Amino acid sequence: MTRRPLESLRSQRWFASNDMRGFAHRQRTQQMGMRREEFLGKPVIGILNTWSEMSPCHAHLRDRAEAVKRGVWQAGGYPVELPALSVGEVMVKPTTMLYRNFLAMEAEELLRSHPIDGAVLLGGCDKSTPGLLMGAFSVDLPVIYCPAGPMSNGQWRGQKTGAGTHTKKYWDELRAGGITQADWVDLESRMTRSAGTCNTMGTASTMTSIVDAMGLTLPGASSLPACDSGHPRMASTCGSRIVEMVWEDLKPSTFITRASFLNGVAAYMAMGGSTNAAVHLIAMARRAGVDLTLEDLADMAGRVPVLANLFPSGSYLMEDFYFAGGLSALLNKVRPLLDLSCRTVTGGTLGDSLADAPCWNDDVIRDVANPVVPLEKGRTLALLKGNLAPNGAVMKSSAANPKFLKHTGPALVFDDPGTMNRVLDDPDLYVTEDHVIVLRNAGPVGAPGMPEWGNLPIPKKLLKQGVRDMVRLCDGRMSGTHYGSCILHISPEAAVGGPLALLQTGDLVRLDVAAGTLDMLVDDAEIARRRAAWKPTAYRYERSFTALYQQHVSQAHEGCDFDFLTGTAPVPDPVIY
Repeated sequence: MTRRPLESLRSQRWFASNDMRGFAHRQRTQQMGMRREEFLGKPVIGILNTWSEMSPCHAHLRDRAEAVKRGVWQAGGYPVELPALSVGEVMVKPTTMLYRNFLAMEAEELLRSHPIDGAVLLGGCDKSTPGLLMGAFSVDLPVIYCPAGPMSNGQWRGQKTGAGTHTKKYWDELRAGGITQADWVDLESRMTRSAGTCNTMGTASTMTSIVDAMGLTLPGASSLPACDSGHPRMASTCGSRIVEMVWEDLKPSTFITRASFLNGVAAYMAMGGSTNAAVHLIAMARRAGVDLTLEDLADMAGRVPVLANLFPSGSYLMEDFYFAGGLSALLNKVRPLLDLSCRTVTGGTLGDSLADAPCWNDDVIRDVANPVVPLEKGRTLALLKGNLAPNGAVMKSSAANPKFLKHTGPALVFDDPGTMNRVLDDPDLYVTEDHVIVLRNAGPVGAPGMPEWGNLPIPKKLLKQGVRDMVRLCDGRMSGTHYGSCILHISPEAAVGGPLALLQTGDLVRLDVAAGTLDMLVDDAEIARRRAAWKPTAYRYERSFTALYQQHVSQAHEGCDFDFLTGTAPVPDPVIY
């Protein structure tokens, strides 16, 4: 491939001129102990690192940044590490989703405002992948994504235990009296054995697998466990490859297409991935100028069954998936549904990447003829619409109790999680398995930030009776590690006047997943009366980033991006005087 001339690199605007500003840029770089020969005439590679001591998923990324630097130096580049907001899911409250757009803004502005020619993006926990890539798509420099990788397998008393999935399972068992408080404490130190993202098919591995299939990582990089010795080697290779990508001017806009996104969607469905990806994929597509809708996702879900036998839909963990052949082996099993001509960060095609990708365990990575969940029994993503969700709601029907996929029951409605949690533990509460539990004001504006509140708790009295699933509705999200008959992302949300705001306790709710419908059985005249009487209940922030978020965030079916960031309108490089 033709190598672009040195003078065409954007970093040369900072370092090559003989005026006072060029002198200052070179002078200040030498102030940091660099020799002129170490940085002049070389591509400047930014390493956007979301490492943080508050993000256990990213606890190893400081070391991985050093591995990336080795690769950059080896390939003749000049690496510079830039810290970026760490959106570690567990510690950040109310939710990292509130700050995904913040990270996207930071990534875009870090890359644009500095003398960066290309970048390696270090992330992995749920919102870091879409956040970093949304920013990268908007600035459109050569980038390669280096995923943090899943943590090592967990085990407790001879049973596989996965982060998130089994936390929820054993919490329900504790509330029901099935395990003791001592068991619960013992679990704390045994389920999460290493740095890295959730080892189940949660949002983290869903998103890294999607961008792997889209061609934004080294082939198969998303499956590498965080603490495998191959992981720092992969990071070093990212450093070497990004230098080549800069010389090739291989920007996202030159190879990421609608077909690339659809390849990612196919991987999403075959993995049995998180419902959260529906929001992130649409936001990423809009930054890349690609038309992608919930209908596109649902269409692919109807063609690709769950093939990855991973919690919460299956029975293995991500380390097992890696040893079985990883994402590349899975993609080979859905080849007819992929556009193999799509280019990747390697400079070749997806087809080239999959040419030698065998599967070593056909139980962990199933064939289409032997899926984990047949399409007629459940899908990775079901799209629902009706008078409760005019713009759509989503459900992972593959991880739900089949008996609830067609259900009518009375609503039990809550406006905030605190009240809901108190009431649902009341032993005198009148509630049956047929009730539909509803939490509203959990959406992007209402919560704010659309937290993972959607896996609503089962009432304690029902847990003691052996009930482990019910139909639950929420305009928020739920963790991709969770499971159950949960309808999520109801749009428009209650806080902006969506129909969910008009639902009352006792109203009948009808769900029909096969028909794709979600309705309240209330006549139009009564709905109109309630609409006329409705008043907003969500708190509106008057200052802070949250105020900006509430004023500019879009609804779930539109990706929850900011209105002033969506699209591909050009933003000029900064002037230098």
